[in-house]
Amino acid sequence: MGKVTGAHGLRGLVRVHPYGFSAASLRTGRTVLLEQAGARRAAHVHSAEPHGRGTLLVALAGVSDRSAAEALAGASILVRLADLPPPGDDEFYYHEVVGFEVETTTGERLGTIAETFPTGSNDVWVVRGAGREHLIPVIADVVRVIDRPARHVLIDPLPGLLD
Repeated sequence: MGKVTGAHGLRGLVRVHPYGFSAASLRTGRTVLLEQAGARRAAHVHSAEPHGRGTLLVALAGVSDRSAAEALAGASILVRLADLPPPGDDEFYYHEVVGFEVETTTGERLGTIAETFPTGSNDVWVVRGAGREHLIPVIADVVRVIDRPARHVLIDPLPGLLD
């Protein structure tokens, strides 16, 4: 869902950078998991409000002062899959495409998507197979079809992308 980037103020609010454009699944009343240093613990969200460009201010149960909020810096905020809003027709969640087979429009099988990471301008898939790793930009000029039921992606690589 997102990452705690630091404390805000003196009353235990945390700044959260959401991984997606929408933080609809991080809302008042929701129970989330905080993951930090390999440990997870549940936390109840008292409030979550937009704050600045792409940041949320979140109040969590049991986090009532700045020291407690600072201690959460770097923690990941996780939500249950069932609590995520359904993606749009041309959207996907990072976890959905892990393991999808990737093939070019010429029929070359590249491997499977191992992970997705943002770069600021677009997302990138790490595709591993046949002893190689390819970094595939997730842009309309490259990604032609994402077939969820078949767990398959068809790409039309830009010149030099697979070299």
